Amino acid sequence: MATLASKCVGKWGTAALSMGLVGRGSWRWGTVGRSRGPGDRARSDQMGVLQFLIVVSKWRQPPVTKLAGTVTVDFQATAGNWCSTGGLQLVCWLLVDNQQMNLGRWVMGDIDQQDMVPNKKSIVLVDGVVLNGPTTDAKAGEKFVEEACKLIMEEVVLKATDVNEKVCEWQPPEQLKQLLDLEMRDTGEPRDRLLKLCQDVIRFSVKTNHPRFFNQLYAGLDYYSLAARFMTEALNPSVYTYEVSPVFLLVEEAVLKKMIEFIGWKEGDGIFNPGGSVSNMYAMNLARYKYCPDIKEKGLFGLPRLILFTSAECHYSMKKAASFLGIGTQNVCFVETDGRGKMIPEELEKQIWQARKEGTTPFLVCATSGTTVLGAFDPLDEIADICERHGLWLHVDASWGGSALMSRKHRRLLHGIHRADSVAWNPHKMLMAGIQCCALLVKDKSDLLKKCYSAKASYLFQQDKFYDVSYDTGDKSIQCSRRPDAFKFWMTWKALGTLGLEERVNRALALSRYLVEEIKKREGFKLLMEPEYANICFWYIPPSLRKMEEGPEFWEKLNLVAPAIKERMMKKGSLMLGYQTHRGKVNFFRQVVISPQVSREDMDFLLDEIDLLGRDM
Repeated sequence: MATLASKCVGKWGTAALSMGLVGRGSWRWGTVGRSRGPGDRARSDQMGVLQFLIVVSKWRQPPVTKLAGTVTVDFQATAGNWCSTGGLQLVCWLLVDNQQMNLGRWVMGDIDQQDMVPNKKSIVLVDGVVLNGPTTDAKAGEKFVEEACKLIMEEVVLKATDVNEKVCEWQPPEQLKQLLDLEMRDTGEPRDRLLKLCQDVIRFSVKTNHPRFFNQLYAGLDYYSLAARFMTEALNPSVYTYEVSPVFLLVEEAVLKKMIEFIGWKEGDGIFNPGGSVSNMYAMNLARYKYCPDIKEKGLFGLPRLILFTSAECHYSMKKAASFLGIGTQNVCFVETDGRGKMIPEELEKQIWQARKEGTTPFLVCATSGTTVLGAFDPLDEIADICERHGLWLHVDASWGGSALMSRKHRRLLHGIHRADSVAWNPHKMLMAGIQCCALLVKDKSDLLKKCYSAKASYLFQQDKFYDVSYDTGDKSIQCSRRPDAFKFWMTWKALGTLGLEERVNRALALSRYLVEEIKKREGFKLLMEPEYANICFWYIPPSLRKMEEGPEFWEKLNLVAPAIKERMMKKGSLMLGYQTHRGKVNFFRQVVISPQVSREDMDFLLDEIDLLGRDM
């Protein structure tokens, strides 16, 4: 039994409604029908208990009330106190194992005249699941998407990019769990509740598109990339075969070709993948496969001890890749760097000779163009000379610094990159293509990627298709399902052009130079070193430490300053800035300029705010 009380609002005004499920009628699963009275019970072998959903609405008006409950299949609906002006409809749905099927509608005008308008088709059940028609409410879904998109536009695209708004609204984890209502229940939440949840998610998320978010190597909002992401999320493609993803495969091919040109290769190959860490792993495995193709089928058994070399300032993903691939972290040799964080070529060659002397087998050198902390660029030409002498694969991790290739003024930072065998480059960083957008580019054009990674899945990569199967590129990826990440970068590139992307890089580095000069002018600020790229590393020295000698006690106390200021700025929500220790240096700030929304005023604010938050320490 169930009772529904509600209000019906329409052009005729407001009236109280009530409905009771009483007596005994019957609904048959195989056919739609109704008994004539409580005592006239129709018989069926398929009677049982079902969930039901009741929708009460004005005739030809959108539903105003929904109620879910449980009732036996056989029932009779009686109604009283219905609105006398205009008909009402009671739409009954079967819900069997959450599968929804419209049985028909009761048309309620005069309560003495009830009629049943049956569906044309009988209900088809298989294992208790209704198979007739779609099981989703398309209109409700479309309405939710429309309202959610409006919320995104207002709260993320407009409000979150406003410099007068907070970068973040900090909450401790346990409190945030309660504020978000993370519990997933047996029944779905109503639309208004879902929209409120969306609003809360936006409210308590860090606004990485805010002009004063400087915390990571990505920031800002590119409108064209965002629109591209909306499209790909709605289309939900997977990029592996031309038949299911024709547009996005061609887009990826075009983008990879252009990136290869900027590296300086006449031809090459590549693949977009989820992150620079994955690109580095791809490259490490490719280098090993090139050295020993049998490893793909025979595995590590019988191989000599393989050794790789990388900068002491390299990304931590090199160790992870060595571990994941079974090479082992003890077989990663870290080459010493100079005072600016660049690999020392002479030290590299010494280590290679030493490894050979010990009976191990060098196979890979990984150089870095744009280190994570200092933004250093390894001397690629000298490293390439060494690799050629020793027959080693040269991989360049340009995940961060690769975007400098777009600038005629700054591409000199990567001089010699054309001599690399593979390059990792992340357009989602400096070029703001949106996370994730990362490419591994390979000089080899002999299908090395495909030879290394292919599994020839017969249900995807049939060779007797009616089109050119060379466009089915998915077999050169370690993934099966793969996002169309190249499309975001392509859309931005189409919108801005190469010159627009070049200007984006030039402006970011110009703002970085402005900040460096301001740091030099201001009391209480000290550069760690002159930057080579967009990474500005500096200390803030509060007044209480400015007259102290730079001995052990000074550095011990200074080590506490950056974390304390970071806590204050996050709780205030005024800006976000990263800090870290690094190779014996106590905690310092690392500021990175990326977004074109950032202005000179934001650089001034950053220094003013740090001084404001830390002057009493």
